[in-house]
Amino acid sequence: MKKLLVTGGAGFIGSNFVRHILSKYDDYHITVLDALTYAGHLENLRDVWDDCRFAFVKGDIRKAEDVTKPVEEADIVINFAAESHVDRSIHDPEAFITTDVMGVFTLCEAAKKYGVEKFIQISTDEVYGDVEEGFSKETDPVSPNSPYSSSKAGGELLARSYWRTYGVPVMITRGSNTYGPYQQPEKLVPLFVSNAIDGKPLPVYGDGMQIRDWLHVMDHCSGVETVMLKGEPGEIYNIGGNNQRPNVEIVNMILEVTGKDDSLIKHVEDRPGHDRRYALDSSKLLAMGWPRIHDFETGMRDTIRWYMENESWWRPIKDGTDNKAFAEKWYANRK
Repeated sequence: MKKLLVTGGAGFIGSNFVRHILSKYDDYHITVLDALTYAGHLENLRDVWDDCRFAFVKGDIRKAEDVTKPVEEADIVINFAAESHVDRSIHDPEAFITTDVMGVFTLCEAAKKYGVEKFIQISTDEVYGDVEEGFSKETDPVSPNSPYSSSKAGGELLARSYWRTYGVPVMITRGSNTYGPYQQPEKLVPLFVSNAIDGKPLPVYGDGMQIRDWLHVMDHCSGVETVMLKGEPGEIYNIGGNNQRPNVEIVNMILEVTGKDDSLIKHVEDRPGHDRRYALDSSKLLAMGWPRIHDFETGMRDTIRWYMENESWWRPIKDGTDNKAFAEKWYANRK
């Protein structure tokens, strides 16, 4: 049985990846390592709790004592763990540097020591910076413009250096703007859906014409899966949705599906260093057989409806009443 260590596996993309792999393969055992900070929720993994192929370890990727044993026991390490919200990075850049750079360093050191078969570092299209026209390719230089994207660029460059210097079999993925179930309610889609339900303003930065490449979370997961199965050490792989849409279009779709009108839209001052456009060239991964299958219109509308139908998931998180005590008790009973 192949043993996977998925760091950050109680978060948005990580938890969806865990479910995806366990539902598709019988011969994988997954250990999730997660610090259960504001973005990590054991509730995200409820449907795999009792699967004998699943295990959970509470731990911080910045701490060698937390990662040593899980890495030693793993064949493949996939690092989803990160601070990932641009707005948070503007107000608290130190947290992003310690997790997204020093955390990667700690994992790479353990991977080097124990000789893992593969190490996949999950990164972002934001490392390319503004793309006025065309599509970013893996060979393009990075030009990050926020503490978040800079920390992700630093982490992936450090990880890649462990391939060139020490032979750690590192592969890097750069995903575009991902949407889907279980996303932290501070992000655009769940924030705006939940605000619309409560009749609260939808705070649109600037003119709302910032363009993002929207990728369904399950297509993101299958992209990482493709890299895990077919990727080559030292290589970088773009995972893009090929759905370049302005933010205001997403906002209008949310209003339509939730049955609200545009009186809820509130244009606010744009955030510092806000990139205007991202777009990825994913031809490299598509040529490897990546099955990108989700239609944008259907996927986004289904996602909006998921948040409308799952208030019990997002409301405790958004209101600050998330039952961490329950998570701690569950974890203690599993140990």
